[in-house]
Amino acid sequence: MLLTDKYADKIYGTITCYDRMIIQGYIPGWSHAEGMTGYLNANNIRIFDFSNFSQPLTEQIRANAQRIADENGIEIEFIRKLRAFRKDDRIQQIIQETGKTEGLIHIFSAMEQCNTYKPWHDKTTGKTFLKFDQSKCLHYYFYFIDKELGLCYLRVPTWAPFRLQFYMNGHNLLAHKLQKKGITYRMHDNAFLEISDVEAAQKLSDRINPEDLHKVLDAFAKRYCPVPETLGLSYTWTIQQIECATDVMFKQPGDLGPLYDEIIRTAVFTVKPDNIATFLGQRITYNCKKEVGTNYNVRILGTRIKHHMGDVSIKMYDKFGCVLRIESTSNDISTFRVKRKVEHRDGSSSEQKAPLKKSIYSLYQLFTIMKAANYRYLEFISSFDDHSGGKENLTKVTDSVVDKGRSYRGLNFFAERDLHVLEVISRGEYMTFGMQGKDIRQHFENISPSAMSRIFKRLRLHGIIERVQGSYKYFATAYGKEIIAAGLTVKNLVLIPALA
Repeated sequence: MLLTDKYADKIYGTITCYDRMIIQGYIPGWSHAEGMTGYLNANNIRIFDFSNFSQPLTEQIRANAQRIADENGIEIEFIRKLRAFRKDDRIQQIIQETGKTEGLIHIFSAMEQCNTYKPWHDKTTGKTFLKFDQSKCLHYYFYFIDKELGLCYLRVPTWAPFRLQFYMNGHNLLAHKLQKKGITYRMHDNAFLEISDVEAAQKLSDRINPEDLHKVLDAFAKRYCPVPETLGLSYTWTIQQIECATDVMFKQPGDLGPLYDEIIRTAVFTVKPDNIATFLGQRITYNCKKEVGTNYNVRILGTRIKHHMGDVSIKMYDKFGCVLRIESTSNDISTFRVKRKVEHRDGSSSEQKAPLKKSIYSLYQLFTIMKAANYRYLEFISSFDDHSGGKENLTKVTDSVVDKGRSYRGLNFFAERDLHVLEVISRGEYMTFGMQGKDIRQHFENISPSAMSRIFKRLRLHGIIERVQGSYKYFATAYGKEIIAAGLTVKNLVLIPALA
């Protein structure tokens, strides 16, 4: 039983929506050295005149920023030490002082590193072209409150290839949708504390329209970075970093506090690398090079546990003492593999598993993936707070069962082999993708196929696994997952500390 069902009388409900979203905009023909070289050649611009080509465009962006600042009565604030400066705190201070609820809030400028190109002549081939390079240039941060997207910023560099960075928060977008539908809510910072119609709110959150977002982003780019439009070019928008949050909204802080302490303490000891893979829908293979681990942090606002696997992670923490948040994050959404149309070099195409495209048009499919990851984690921790059911089930599975006149002994959680069986079948790849006897046998030395079949028969009769009809594949049941969680809790929180 999920926590949300178990404590239904103590919560307003559960809502899942995108949280922090960082989107990158790039000019397709300028996004790589070869493309930029081709653009210069096509427009009869010498490769070694790249700087001369870029300089007028730089002045155009600076003049545009100053014009916008003058029209809004804003003085552009230059940040000398960017790392020591908190832009968000300064923005909140300005909002409190001015009382602005819409429009441009402030403009920052700072010298930052940027990706660019440098001219190069290869003496061996006699060819002249651009090579990738890194340099520093002035960047502008335009902070504004949009009617639909809430507080956003657009980061604009003043040197080619003018790669943009846009920030928004999905909670603000959902809040606007709720207002349009007349659904009341209470919100603090980036978290909903209460929503009058959670079911309707979730349906609104599930409806993601990348086409509308694309139009809005193009409008922002046109306003704050006019260079591409003057050259007849446009931006392509991709996802750089994204967070998806599932919030359980408790009515009283006193209901969440003791529950959260128990859950996070148990999670520190029981969540293993293969469990992390399960939550994130990933596989751990023998040649996996991704770093997998767990971090536990004590923050000013409370405690947080974070499980990471390469460029994706999932974390849990409490917000304002009354919201339990489970949040999945991705710094590279191509980590997720989906079934989609793949174009081949010979011009043909096929439907197959491939990395998720980084385009904003993947937002709907990505939301489904990250929401499922959050709920897998929610399902896993739902047995942490109350071990009574798990303990009763542990006692139950130790008893023998009879099938067709034959007795099958129960599971002994003090027997190394039985406990090892449960640990193996709880591995991430088997929980997510299922298992066969040959998969489990590779984790045991000198075990025959017939012996493995008898183990599977025992597990099936005790209700821990179930067979997929018409196949040789098995999955752990919900009851089995509860047994495994309780067994691992006993081992890691009772047996190991006692032996130590």
